[in-house]
Amino acid sequence: MPGGRRGPSRQHLSRSALPSLQTLVGGTCGNGTGLRNRWESMNGSTLGLSAPPITALITPEPVRHCRIPDLPLDGSLLFEFLFFIYLLVALFIQYINIYKTVWWYPYNHPASCTSLNFHLIDYHLAAFITVMLARRLVWALISEASQVGTTSMVHYTALITARLVLLTLCGWVLCWTLVNLFRNHSVLNLLFLGYPFGVYVPLCCFHQDSRAQPLPTYCSYLVQDQLVEDGATDVGSLVKPKDFLSLLRESLKEQFNNPTSIPTHSCPLSPDLIRNEVECLKADFNRRIKEVLFNSLFSAYYVAFLPLCFVKSTQYYDMRWSCEHLIMVWINAFVMLTTQLLPPKYCDLLHKSAAHLGKWQRLEHGSYSNAPQHIWSENTIWPQGVLVRQSRCLYKAVGPYNVAVPSDVSHARFYFLFHQPLRLLNLLILMEGSLVFYQLYSLLRSEKWNHTLSMALILFCNYYVLFKLLRDRIVLGRAYSYPINSYGLKAH
Repeated sequence: MPGGRRGPSRQHLSRSALPSLQTLVGGTCGNGTGLRNRWESMNGSTLGLSAPPITALITPEPVRHCRIPDLPLDGSLLFEFLFFIYLLVALFIQYINIYKTVWWYPYNHPASCTSLNFHLIDYHLAAFITVMLARRLVWALISEASQVGTTSMVHYTALITARLVLLTLCGWVLCWTLVNLFRNHSVLNLLFLGYPFGVYVPLCCFHQDSRAQPLPTYCSYLVQDQLVEDGATDVGSLVKPKDFLSLLRESLKEQFNNPTSIPTHSCPLSPDLIRNEVECLKADFNRRIKEVLFNSLFSAYYVAFLPLCFVKSTQYYDMRWSCEHLIMVWINAFVMLTTQLLPPKYCDLLHKSAAHLGKWQRLEHGSYSNAPQHIWSENTIWPQGVLVRQSRCLYKAVGPYNVAVPSDVSHARFYFLFHQPLRLLNLLILMEGSLVFYQLYSLLRSEKWNHTLSMALILFCNYYVLFKLLRDRIVLGRAYSYPINSYGLKAH
């Protein structure tokens, strides 16, 4: 109306409303940025507004860790001895399944008077398999003897002599069995003797990724200060490529020496250090799993499969029962090696690192269109529930403490496996429990004497493994369910 009070112009309204919107959603808000870009394209001017970061608006929930008790763990020498005894029992059971006597043999045949056809057993092959199964135990004996301090030259000389005698004895037995096997068997059968090593060397020993590999776990924490001082953001920049002989030497050494050293968790506060720690732990975990898979398959191969390859064509045996024995030996060896190489303290370390890493959930386009959306930054610790954009994709923070790369699938897999501290232990209990129940069922249904004997012997070994798993599950379950605030610890 003429003479009335004029309101503010449209341009003045837009300029006054835009800063308050940016202040509400943060400095890197996707919606605020879009409105500002459209306003700049219309007016050709830059506003130059500053907004507080996301950490100033929402403080991430601090990460608190539970304390777990020190559970008893078998020493390296004791574990290798028990594992070797278990493999010998499994080998004896497989020979029973193959060379048991049958009722239709005539009474005047020598085999009808005994429980096994001893004249059909190749003792050179049995000795070769025993030496191959004892390789870890022999190396454990040498390692334990080397760690014992020697105070005099006499003790040191005796130690060196004992090591040489042990290695010479194993080498002589191995050569003697190989010579006799070459005399009595064809070349095709002899190829089965070294098949696991022939597969392992090209697949696991000489394989190198095109990208740089992360540092090993025991070195990652020693270079954290150097990474901060130099401003390095990728731990792979400190890694040097290894030559052919170094890879071969390290791979062969890993077959005899268990990686029992467990690093410590330092609760790093920098997002770069957290991601570097996760990369190193991921590389160490993959290396341990590789050793578990190879050694379990190696044991099952030489215990249950290799004796079948040297059976004569005229010899009858139950193929189904022998294959079941092969699968059961592999599962039990896998569980035993996993419990030794991935103890509860190591799994707790992975859980703590996953709690600092966090996870991102990818959302569909168009969802949460009215919610504040931020541009992901690698130097920001993102709280739970915040929405970020990276490479034109929308992600939502799942964990209370998120520094993971949204588009990195390995980070999401690491969080899924280890953010629940008992997930791996529950999986092992499920595998071993299912195996024990199946063996009990087979024992009740068995009608042949060799089936009953084999199930009874193998169950005694599985009971011990299942007992240790259930003991750790009960203790750790109560420890992790205990309220964190009652520990009187400060949050990291």
